Amino acid sequence: MTIWQRLGDLIRQLPGSCTIGRALDDLIETVRTALSGSPVERRQVAFSVSMIALSAKMAKADGVVTRDEVTAFEQLFDIPPAEHQNVARLFNLAKQDVAGFDAYARKLASLFEPGSSVFEDIVDGLFHIAKADGMVHQDELAFLDHVASIFGISETAFARIRSRHIVPEEGDPYLILGIDRGASNDDVKRHYRRIVSETHPDKLIARGVPAEFLAIATAKLAALNGAYDRIRRERAFA
Repeated sequence: MTIWQRLGDLIRQLPGSCTIGRALDDLIETVRTALSGSPVERRQVAFSVSMIALSAKMAKADGVVTRDEVTAFEQLFDIPPAEHQNVARLFNLAKQDVAGFDAYARKLASLFEPGSSVFEDIVDGLFHIAKADGMVHQDELAFLDHVASIFGISETAFARIRSRHIVPEEGDPYLILGIDRGASNDDVKRHYRRIVSETHPDKLIARGVPAEFLAIATAKLAALNGAYDRIRRERAFA
């Protein structure tokens, strides 16, 4: 059974009159205590629930859910046609309002180990939706900043994530890579190889990101590669 089939089964079990708070509470509790399968599979389902619901609330953060934002959400996932209706139900429940997103983010944080790289993966996905209409609004940035802080992402790390998404071709390439400007050429190369390795699809899957969500890795790698190329040209090393 695929991740989407398991998630679809959970969503189909929700009562027709279920509120968003009750729906997410039920899903989280099921993922936490009752869902069978390997730990990796449970993390993947938990990740999918978190991305669907937080994506919807992210889209609502500036008051209006636009078609561009819905399209951006759809770009993040490779959803089988048979499961589109179930995913749409959860997304539509979550997009009703932004209220309570912080409490929900805390519940999601409890599904993963503190300091897990999966939290940065989630914030990367949310940024993809926030910038779908061509800019990241202040309300959206405040939403992202608050979610990041709940996940335990430091201000420095959040600035690095933000720099990858907000006009990365004009941002500080050292900040995008997360390395000091005074680092040697060899240190820059080693650091670049390490973070690219951490963004490899196999590494994402191991920490709970479903294979269907790997579009996020492609976008992240593009920003990292662009920043590294700018540093390489600036320093004129091979």
